[in-house]
Amino acid sequence: MDIPHDSVLLRIFIGESDKWHHQPLYEAIVLKAREQHLAGATVVRGAMGFGKSSRMHTSKILRLSMDLPLVIEIVDTEEKINAFLPSLDEMIGGGLVTLEKVRVLHYRGAPPPATP
Repeated sequence: MDIPHDSVLLRIFIGESDKWHHQPLYEAIVLKAREQHLAGATVVRGAMGFGKSSRMHTSKILRLSMDLPLVIEIVDTEEKINAFLPSLDEMIGGGLVTLEKVRVLHYRGAPPPATP
């Protein structure tokens, strides 16, 4: 799959405990992105953060470590990202979603391993 050099980065900030139909929300988002043939998705777990409510989420406090911040990043064409947004809007109750233009410098899979 080729991604044009001028693409869009979709960044989604949610909590680790967020759910969608009894499934972790981050999993549901990544699976939906795959279903819609987006170029790829990465989930990053944050060690510490806070959102609109100013409630601190940190791995240092045991009782709060169950809801650490997550960031999901997806890069693809503007058209494909825009087509994905209605699905995302349906799934996310609370969180932050951002879009920014990015320039893709390199996007290709690793070469297949050599066979003896």
